[in-house]
Amino acid sequence: MPSDADTSRPGPSLSLWSFRDDVTIETAEDGGLTVLSRWGDVPVGRPAPSVEEVLHRMTYGPVALGNVAGLDARALRSVFDRLPGRIVRSLGSRDSPVPLLSVQPVSPLGVLELPEVAGDRPLRLSRFAFAHQRDGELVIESPLSHHRVVLHRPQAALVLGALPRATTSVDVARRVDLALPVVADVVAHLAGAGMVVLGEDGTSVFREDTDPALLLWSPYDLLFHSRSRLGTHDEPAGATFRHVATLPPPAAAKPAPDGPRIPMYRPPAAVPHGMTLTDAIDGRRSVRTFADAAPSARELGELLFHAARVRMQATATAPDNVRYTVTRRPYPSAGSLYELELYLTVDRSPDLRRGIYHYSPAEHALTLVNATPADVDELLDNARVSIGGRRPPPVLITMTARVGRLSWVYDSISYATTLKHVGMLQQTLCLVATMLGLATSALTMGDARVSASAFGLDWPAEVGVGEFAIGLPENDISCNEEYLGVHGM
Repeated sequence: MPSDADTSRPGPSLSLWSFRDDVTIETAEDGGLTVLSRWGDVPVGRPAPSVEEVLHRMTYGPVALGNVAGLDARALRSVFDRLPGRIVRSLGSRDSPVPLLSVQPVSPLGVLELPEVAGDRPLRLSRFAFAHQRDGELVIESPLSHHRVVLHRPQAALVLGALPRATTSVDVARRVDLALPVVADVVAHLAGAGMVVLGEDGTSVFREDTDPALLLWSPYDLLFHSRSRLGTHDEPAGATFRHVATLPPPAAAKPAPDGPRIPMYRPPAAVPHGMTLTDAIDGRRSVRTFADAAPSARELGELLFHAARVRMQATATAPDNVRYTVTRRPYPSAGSLYELELYLTVDRSPDLRRGIYHYSPAEHALTLVNATPADVDELLDNARVSIGGRRPPPVLITMTARVGRLSWVYDSISYATTLKHVGMLQQTLCLVATMLGLATSALTMGDARVSASAFGLDWPAEVGVGEFAIGLPENDISCNEEYLGVHGM
């Protein structure tokens, strides 16, 4: 719907009904109707002529049901009840063809029921609601909702802007200088869609502030969770190849940067030290205190060879016959895309210079990219704090993600998939390191600013996503599981 720059007071409210843009109606030879949508096809039989007229008109835009002569409201409601997730409710006014707002379902569970909100009932914007622009209009969404609310006119945005703190419809109407019935209708649509919460029993206590299940979620984590799974949004998801026609496929691996190149040791492709996988799993431990001695370049080379090298390359085909390169490596990756890059920050090693190195998995080589002491110190000190150790780890592996490598193929799930890849690579590094007799700790957090600066990343095209510390075990290793539950894995 087009936006309206009119800032005058809207007239009396008007309820409008329409279908989602992806809904169509098919008429069979016997006159029976089937409503088609992304959520599936629903036969609705041969409704009364007035109901059929409403259904067809709703495919073209919002309809005021009161304008349909002879409408059988009960029969229409019966049809509507069979079409969850397909009906858009809009709030219009008689002085403008542009609605104030529209409530659009984003899942097959999207059924809007408008609550009765007394003028003095406490209400507030939900802490899980977030606003962004979409197609030139202000959109409000929430991971708790099966709807999105599109604010078409600025008066609706004025109401929204008055809701960050507990208030009432009466107070909002006075603050934004709009008629109370209009404010009440806007609030009812926002509350019905889950963007506004209502006080319990006439108080300023809101359920989302007391419900333990919600208190344990931050708005950002719940939003990320909901948008990386199906069922609560209507965004494209999965291998859509949305960018295949406009962007070239990203390279299978980041080209090795300029700098001193160090070929790494290539061991025989046998089980390191003869240890079985079961022994490695049972023997894996996270440590926070490393020996004074440090891994050699040979040991690091053997670790990276068995955990992260490119074993082979192949060509895959995207839509429009676009070819792109995929690889095979020791740990799994969705679509064999392998978006993760590894940077080694070396504090101490018998045969590696102190500094920051990029690992080339295809060449199985390190390239020194930064030897600035301040950058090395900051990365290692952050790792020490995260682990809770007395001194920095001998070697820190930072995993970065070339975001476009996955998002060129996948929609909605690309970053969530990257984090899964981090876990897979961390586990692979843990097991191989255990087989090699190395000590490790997978860190729970890193500093995005420091890694971007120290590695010279083109942020946000490439971002830090995981850290992993490596050293040699002390003779008296003790694993404080309670401490590691907070500081390491």
